Amino acid sequence: MKRCALVIGHGSIGRRHAEVLDGLGFAVSVVSRRGAVADRESFHSVTAALAARQFDYVVVANETGAHEAALAELSRAGHSGLVLVEKPLMAATRPLQAGRFERAGVGYNLRFHPVVAALREALAGRHVEMASFYVGQWLGDWRPGREAAQTYSASKAAGGGALRDLSHELDLAIWLLGPWHRVAALGGRLGHVTVDADDAWSILLSCARCPVVTVQLNCLDRQPRRTITLHGGGETWHADLIAGTLTHNEMRRAFEVERNDTFARLHRAMIASGEEVCTFDEGLQVVALIEAVEQAAAGPSWVEKAA
Repeated sequence: MKRCALVIGHGSIGRRHAEVLDGLGFAVSVVSRRGAVADRESFHSVTAALAARQFDYVVVANETGAHEAALAELSRAGHSGLVLVEKPLMAATRPLQAGRFERAGVGYNLRFHPVVAALREALAGRHVEMASFYVGQWLGDWRPGREAAQTYSASKAAGGGALRDLSHELDLAIWLLGPWHRVAALGGRLGHVTVDADDAWSILLSCARCPVVTVQLNCLDRQPRRTITLHGGGETWHADLIAGTLTHNEMRRAFEVERNDTFARLHRAMIASGEEVCTFDEGLQVVALIEAVEQAAAGPSWVEKAA
């Protein structure tokens, strides 16, 4: 008998999760506020879905601002299986009840990019003197066929904006370099690509294993880029996640990465043991960093991490 999965939200990322779970052998149902979905069992609410059957695995892939309510509804409806929440975990830090879920994680799938995996193995927890992360892509290219202004990413109230939608880099900085200590930042809504959400940030922070970390992220770049550069102990690593390459000093390695590979690896890890999947606690650390970035940009000084 096939395992059953439920995907909450049927936007572009929800459809992608459903496609990957199809390939992993799940019978996939969806919760969609847009109504019935062709060729797929669909429900108008989480409660209705859980009343119809129990699911082994639930993916929360609706708007960031609706994640907390979806988790609460899952808990009330009695779901006790696996839960994966799309990143970021929440729009703002609040106490989070994880329910009685067997295992819960956050969908930072770039942890499972082979270039990132090779980089983390090469670092092996070592100290790095300087690191830079860059990600940029024009918002209008994120969801082909839809007007950018009509997507939740363009709306501050829905939990959109570059800082939250592109928070992979914040998760990777912490995952590769250890907990963050303090942060300064400039950014916000600098262009006109969103309705009222932020679109560009330049962030400076210190982490446990690297005193100088810069993170630049935006949804303004018409030439998509996603790179990580690290300098430590006389060595340099440069990771290009779009090209699928990792250069160590002068030696370059190339990796084959298909469109859905990182999602499939994330789901397999979540199903098997949860190893290396971002936990709710780690996800909340990223949300706290997001809020500290916003606080730092609004004020004249560094923001220290709360004890």
